[in-house]
Amino acid sequence: MTTDPSAGPYSAAEIEQAYAAFHGQVEGYASSGNWDGFADLFTEDAVYKEHAFGEFHGRDAIRTWSVKTMTSFPGSVMTGFPLAWSVVDPASSRLICEVRNLMPDPGDGSVHEESNLTIMTYAGDGRFSREEDIYNPMNFARMTVRWARIALAHGNLDEDAIAYLEQWGGLVR
Repeated sequence: MTTDPSAGPYSAAEIEQAYAAFHGQVEGYASSGNWDGFADLFTEDAVYKEHAFGEFHGRDAIRTWSVKTMTSFPGSVMTGFPLAWSVVDPASSRLICEVRNLMPDPGDGSVHEESNLTIMTYAGDGRFSREEDIYNPMNFARMTVRWARIALAHGNLDEDAIAYLEQWGGLVR
């Protein structure tokens, strides 16, 4: 019996199924606004690399960062994170995808989003040991400021978002 040297410990189907479950959980957190369980989708020793915020080691650090980030503007108003595409490399136990970060209608019917590339490393048992989000933080900030200015003009901006716009968008009250 010979084994394929390019095959990893997990099949492409298992990695895809685990990520589909992961992504479904993320959509639930976005809908509910409760991000506390997000870190539980990772192994205890997981590493999360985020290009604007840094690198987080372990579930506790991931939980602290994700809850803070996703319950304050702009994370708190994002409506969803649909995938544009994904590929799986079973040899490295990785899934790579483009995630669309969607903002709600600011009041004029316009669409605002910024995508990132995400590299997920699967560790088995439905959990991931690493996530890296790759994007241009300046493009993301410009998109959120554009969205916030339109939302402000239509009376659809809360105090948290107004504070963001004051800090990053040059708003002076």
